[in-house]
Amino acid sequence: MNNTFKEQLNTLLNCELKSSFPTARNMKRKLYFYVGPTNSGKTYQAMSELKEADCGIYLAPLRLLALENYESLKEHGVLPSLVTGEEEIFHEDSTHICSTIEMINFNLETDVCVIDEIQMIDDVDRGWAWVNAIVGAPASKVIMTGSVNALDAVKKIASYLGEELEIVKFQRKNPLVVLDQHIPIRDITKGTALIAFSRNDVLKYKSKLSKFFNVSVLYGNLSPEVRREEAKRFREGKTDILVATDAIAMGLNLPIKTILFTTDTKFDGISKRKLLPNEVIQIAGRAGRYGHHEVGYIGATTKSSLNHIGEMFNSPMKTIKPPFKVKATMEQIEELASHLQTKSLTKILHYFSKNMKFDGPFTATNISNMIELSTILDKKHGLKIQDKYILAQAPINTRSPLIRDAYFAYINAIFKNKKCDYRLFINTRKLASTQKDLLQAEDEVKKISLYLWLSYKLPEIFVDGAKAFSSRQSVNKYCEDSLKLNLVNLSRPKRNHFTKKDDRGGGNGNNKDRHNKPFRRKRKKEDDNNRSASSRKKHSMSKREY
Repeated sequence: MNNTFKEQLNTLLNCELKSSFPTARNMKRKLYFYVGPTNSGKTYQAMSELKEADCGIYLAPLRLLALENYESLKEHGVLPSLVTGEEEIFHEDSTHICSTIEMINFNLETDVCVIDEIQMIDDVDRGWAWVNAIVGAPASKVIMTGSVNALDAVKKIASYLGEELEIVKFQRKNPLVVLDQHIPIRDITKGTALIAFSRNDVLKYKSKLSKFFNVSVLYGNLSPEVRREEAKRFREGKTDILVATDAIAMGLNLPIKTILFTTDTKFDGISKRKLLPNEVIQIAGRAGRYGHHEVGYIGATTKSSLNHIGEMFNSPMKTIKPPFKVKATMEQIEELASHLQTKSLTKILHYFSKNMKFDGPFTATNISNMIELSTILDKKHGLKIQDKYILAQAPINTRSPLIRDAYFAYINAIFKNKKCDYRLFINTRKLASTQKDLLQAEDEVKKISLYLWLSYKLPEIFVDGAKAFSSRQSVNKYCEDSLKLNLVNLSRPKRNHFTKKDDRGGGNGNNKDRHNKPFRRKRKKEDDNNRSASSRKKHSMSKREY
């Protein structure tokens, strides 16, 4: 390797991140951090300022939030556009943009940019998008909203940029109280959100509770549209109970009086472990929505879980520390391909991850998902490196056979430069009758979302965007109606009501100790207001507002 080549490679591998965003660097920006717990009004204040601005951008962590704030701006007389990885609603005269954070336009100058949920900077896979937004948002006023554990991170990046930072602290509008005693599932009442940490557990609890209540569900595999509809039914009082995973922790404003954890453990993708303070606090903050309940309550369905939940809730959140994650740009990938004289994206990504150096508190992001996809893409020797890099960032879960097969088919279409139509294989005229039916529909929505994502990137090949969008609406309606009408056999084959373990709320699906303890009769609506004092005294709390 000659000296000139070494110097060129060294220059490429030593990156001054802030210089990668020239539009932002040529502006006089001021940073604001609106910091506070859930239900403190920080996001409301940020969005109010965005609405008053002549032009602005809202950057969302979820497509669901981008859509909700797009509609909120419209309701307030602002004309926005919507830009996500899968769709674009563009108005020629729009003054504002609501976007998922990955879709920010770094060349479009604006007055105000709101970066929501800034603590996501610590996310192992997506944190790089928040780093880019803080460093590169082309706005005179950059407002970040988030929790206190992100405060040090925001300060460090502001210091790196040499830009003024103003911190505005918000306090929660109503108190949260940890219950003194656990509440078994059989004793839950209207307005309760039951927290589980897997799709199977959520659907299991829905099946049991649906005999006595109207129930909404929220979990990650549901599309944003279905989650939104389920949340709406709970918010409007059409359902009594909400059963959810930690998908509830972000972005949904719901009139929850009490949050009950069914367990104090979760599988984090590597191992099963105890819940951490940040996780408990973020979920618990959804209880006691201001304007609906004077106090929010947090508890658990078992004594052991309640002890841990209470301890974590009263513990300080873990501070987010550097280094913060940065992802390779297309330009860096192309230059590395040229310097390394390789067409292997896998080699380039490994090289970037191992050798890239930054001038600030940054490091290369986790690339495990991209590596998994790049090894597949490298087998298609005719694919351009640019196409490989786009495809390696596809929003897919390769654990689903349906999505994995679709991904392979789409790669082949790109490889052959052949137009790829979309075809729907689910009969949406009928409704799901089993968990498997529902799962297939959920995965079909993800398959459609992948197609739409590709149609946005490569419209000349993925030409059926309109048809795919319409099909996604149909499949979402199929999922909504299946959950709403309770036609899905959500539980596994014939079980009695509860195991002893279930009665404590910490069951893991092992049914060997099942017994016939009956569920309480379904109360009439008026009974909720006429329960006996003795019934209410069974579960004491720090404050008698339950």
